[in-house]
Amino acid sequence: MKTTLLSTAIGSLLMLGAVSMSAHAADDAASEKCYGVAKAGKNDCAGAAHACAGQAKADSSAKEFVKLPKGTCERLVGGSLTAK
Repeated sequence: MKTTLLSTAIGSLLMLGAVSMSAHAADDAASEKCYGVAKAGKNDCAGAAHACAGQAKADSSAKEFVKLPKGTCERLVGGSLTAK
């Protein structure tokens, strides 16, 4: 019983991850990079000083970005569509 429950739970998590990844790829055309609003350790993708997501050292760095739905970035305080 426990093995079946555990297998079901793990399978569900893997499926959610796959759906999330494919949805993220599909949303790429409807998103934009927003610089200057990422919290430390919460950036998306590479930055000027590193090659991986989640490695931003400071909050609101003008060189770090997060992907947001198009039209959202410029409405945020400190948000910019270009790196500074």
